[in-house]
This record gives sequence, C-alpha cells and structure tokens, in this order.
Amino acid sequence: MEKETDERLTAIEMKLAYMEDFVNQIQDVTVEQAKTIDKLQKEIKMMSDKIRDMPNVMEGDIPNRRPPHY
Repeated sequence: MEKETDERLTAIEMKLAYMEDFVNQIQDVTVEQAKTIDKLQKEIKMMSDKIRDMPNVMEGDIPNRRPPHY
C-alpha cells in the first residue's frame, strides 16, 4: 500500500513540476509580449504625430492657390 502511495505522490510531484515550468514559460512570453506592445504603441504614437504634422510642414512648400480648373 505504501509503495502505491509513493508512486502516486511521485506522479503528482512530477505533474506539478511540469505545470510550474509551463507557468514560468507562459509568464516569460507574456512579459515579452507586453514589452513588444509598449514599443509598438510608442511607434504608433510617433507615426501618428508625424502624419498629423505633415500638412503643417508641407504648407510652406506648396503655395496656397486655387487649382487651375477654377
């Protein structure tokens, strides 16, 4: 009876060890994804700011006049 209990306990401990390793791997992936998301959000903000400023920069180069068909 004690041998059976030891085997079951060993099996449970092995499963727990695999689950702990799996949770750690998931946590590492989650941290990396959060870093990537933060980086992408900063890039999106920077690009949207550049796009928003584009008309202001281009106005100086292009004269404000009516198109020829008017």
